Amino acid sequence: MANVRNLKKDINYVLGDIIEAVYIWEYANTDKDTKKSEAIIDEAISTFDELIAMVNAKDVENQKAHFKGIANDLETKGKALIEKINKL
Repeated sequence: MANVRNLKKDINYVLGDIIEAVYIWEYANTDKDTKKSEAIIDEAISTFDELIAMVNAKDVENQKAHFKGIANDLETKGKALIEKINKL
């Protein structure tokens, strides 16, 4: 099932890019406190774990709707994390 593989890759790439953006911000702003940025990284990791667990769920009746919902969750949570980075 190529859809599952691509969804897992999307989750990995999106959240990995968000974490990388936080690290770049921390590197560029060494004089600022990193507690908020570390919280964003922790939230991205927990979001990753949550979404991967949802992808790996076996007892799903309508798989197409389930995976579409996961993709929508990734988009909304990713945008929320990006907004938090922009507020730093």
